[in-house]
Amino acid sequence: MSDRTFRCRVVTPAESLLDEPIEYANVPMWDGLMGFQHGRAPLVGKLGLGELTLRFPASTHGGGDRTFFVDGGFVQMSEGELIILAENAQSAETIAESDAQKELDAAEAMQVDPEAADKAAEADRVRLSRERARVRLRIAKHSRVKGI
Repeated sequence: MSDRTFRCRVVTPAESLLDEPIEYANVPMWDGLMGFQHGRAPLVGKLGLGELTLRFPASTHGGGDRTFFVDGGFVQMSEGELIILAENAQSAETIAESDAQKELDAAEAMQVDPEAADKAAEADRVRLSRERARVRLRIAKHSRVKGI
């Protein structure tokens, strides 16, 4: 690895999605976006819902950026390595725009069950389903425009 790169691993409970050197990571934390570069101080944080963008050096994949959908989990930066332990993660190139649109349509049709014991929790579940679907659709559309 060059002096500008650091190792990045993206892992879910089901699989390891990535283990490669990168130059920069833009990570959706629970309270906003956070950037990571070589030499960053150690950190452990809570991962949020959103678009993870990784920038690769020219020697890897011809350089450029790669995008992932991530939802929940933890991030750890230490000793020149960024580990993203995501509850749910998917690379942009595997998200079909038509499937994401169907997911959004289904989420938009969801209603809070008037018989639910905890209406606030039910409303949060519906809101999160819609937000996840919107993020996945935005990532799918963006990757199509970029030609991924």
